[in-house]
Amino acid sequence: MSQIRISEAAHLLGVSDDTLRRWVSAGELSASVDSTGRKVIDGADLAHFLRERSTSLPAPSGTSSARNRFTGLVTQVTSDTVMSQVELQCGPYRMVSLMSTEAVRELGLKPGVLATASIKATHVVVDRPEGDR
Repeated sequence: MSQIRISEAAHLLGVSDDTLRRWVSAGELSASVDSTGRKVIDGADLAHFLRERSTSLPAPSGTSSARNRFTGLVTQVTSDTVMSQVELQCGPYRMVSLMSTEAVRELGLKPGVLATASIKATHVVVDRPEGDR
């Protein structure tokens, strides 16, 4: 399972590193130490936390263009034999993409995995960095 560094997790949640560390200290979110000695959060645990907290997170300020890329965590994948629904939590935003189940398998999309939703018009395209597969 993926492990997300505290700073990356804070960015995904749209909060400061200090806020995330306070949540860990208060027991609201679990963290462990990776092989390099850095605090990390299990991707699946963070996905669950994001789903519960998504409505209370602050929205980023500013405006955006029609072509956006939102990096976040996969929080849920619902598949049948042909099609899948993939949900990502990108800061305070919940992104939903419909794609082939074959694409979900090829990308290795499952709860707790980091992915990016690319938005153009009415289509959401999800991809992952090459090194994370």
